[in-house]
Amino acid sequence: MAKLFGFSIEDNIKKSPSVVSPVPPSNEDGVDNYISSGFYGQFVDIEGVYRTEYDLLKRYREMALHPECDSAIEDVVNEAIVSDLYDSPIEIELTNLNATDRLKDIIRKEFKNIKEIMDFDRKCHEIFRNWYVDGKLFYLKVIDEKRPQDGIQEIRYIDPMRMKHVKQEKRDNKNGPVPAAIPNSQNDIKFPETEEYFIYTPPQKSNIYGGHTKKGVKIMKDSITYCTSGLVDRNKGTILSYLHKAIKSLNQLRMIEDSLVIYRLSRAPERRIFYIDVGNLPKVKAEQYLKEVMSRYRNKLAYDANTGEVRDDRKFMSMMEDFWLPRREGGRGTEITTLPGGQNLGEITDIAYFQKKLYRSLNVPESRITGSGDGFNLGRSSEILRDELKFAKFVGRLRKRFASMFSDMLRTQLLLKNIITPEDWKTMEDHIQYDFLYDNQFAELKESEMLTNRLTLATTLEPYLGRYYSTEYLRKKVLRQTDAEIIEIDMQIEDEIVKGILPDPNAPIDPNTGQPMDPAMMQQPQDPMAVSDPMGEIPEDPTDPTSFGSEEAPKA
Repeated sequence: MAKLFGFSIEDNIKKSPSVVSPVPPSNEDGVDNYISSGFYGQFVDIEGVYRTEYDLLKRYREMALHPECDSAIEDVVNEAIVSDLYDSPIEIELTNLNATDRLKDIIRKEFKNIKEIMDFDRKCHEIFRNWYVDGKLFYLKVIDEKRPQDGIQEIRYIDPMRMKHVKQEKRDNKNGPVPAAIPNSQNDIKFPETEEYFIYTPPQKSNIYGGHTKKGVKIMKDSITYCTSGLVDRNKGTILSYLHKAIKSLNQLRMIEDSLVIYRLSRAPERRIFYIDVGNLPKVKAEQYLKEVMSRYRNKLAYDANTGEVRDDRKFMSMMEDFWLPRREGGRGTEITTLPGGQNLGEITDIAYFQKKLYRSLNVPESRITGSGDGFNLGRSSEILRDELKFAKFVGRLRKRFASMFSDMLRTQLLLKNIITPEDWKTMEDHIQYDFLYDNQFAELKESEMLTNRLTLATTLEPYLGRYYSTEYLRKKVLRQTDAEIIEIDMQIEDEIVKGILPDPNAPIDPNTGQPMDPAMMQQPQDPMAVSDPMGEIPEDPTDPTSFGSEEAPKA
């Protein structure tokens, strides 16, 4: 157990010995810090954090099965991951990457290879849903140990319930913890160095006593792709799911619905109250007399759907039965009154309130509740609710967080195949972006409306071009075109003019038609012999002796 499983990618950039800090790295991924040594001591948590995380994951998965919660989750997943028949849900974007075209083609090829290994195009919906519900995602990168330069051979999913991210002090077998001293300090304070790894607990069979043995496998950090939701409980250092805020709201909705059903079942029917006059009979005989009257007037024949028989259920008493009360001598005698049923049984205002509260806790607009009549309008963007704008930004943050999984896999693939170095990846990582397939009607409406407003403003400013504004100012400030877009658009316009798709703006204008003249007609050579006079006759050549009117007549 002392040896770690998996592979490790060494970084050639070594930190200076003087670069030592007493503050440990930030705990943004919910890493558990353990001080004690030993494998089994690392796995068993005294404070019960691991048990709590296990219970939280079970709670999240139970919540995802609730109809209202499942509907909200599907809205989020459908907005984030768009499955199309022809296009991939995610593509890599290398426009901002300062690299050669050959390197970019290699990166695109390796990214496509990773998607094929994961079968992401087909399983994208399930993968994103599991990550959203659990709040974390683990993948094991399997390589050929004899030929690591072949890259990742297989990517296997790991259940988060069986995986643990651990940070531990580095220890020497002889001298204990390996210190990292701060030089030139006043008291020569020493701080232990830490190492990170993962602990995987495979499924274990129960022993003869019914318990389970806690055994696991240590896996190196580079062998695991680890993607979290980014939500961390700062008090316990536990990774939370986006469903965590909805735990209370969902429990309240469940209780309200159950109480409503119980109230309606108990208060819906009208029941009767029988006051039976027992006179001066003793208590025992009075009870016997009351039971005889009850059995005489009660008729409770029920149909058994399992056997197809009609049976008598008089011996059973439920809360929906009539009430039989004895009355002594001196009362008003035998009397029958009616107990009215519950009022306002159709009021479900509280149910609708807790449904809206549940959707708000899940960051989903209330207008998306199933059966709601006020859905967002597909008209102008100003008519769309602000909740839809917040929801679109929330989905964008989810996509950016989820894309970190592909960055880690792509880094491992490129380093194993010796395409780049670790130093190159640190400079390239921030410039590699991921383009998700978008299918949000609100974004499309917003973009089209903004373009319409810009074109209207450009038309208004056209008379002032050359006096107060320049063409470059109009294209950059009003139309919001970048330098790259301006160059690309100009090249496209020149190409379309050459192909004849667009007319040449520099061509002369025909005064008769007002349209640009055809360049072919302008360049056609004119035959001087074909030019005729206004009367339609060909002019005579005065040098020709045979022409009419010449001074010399032809000889006979």
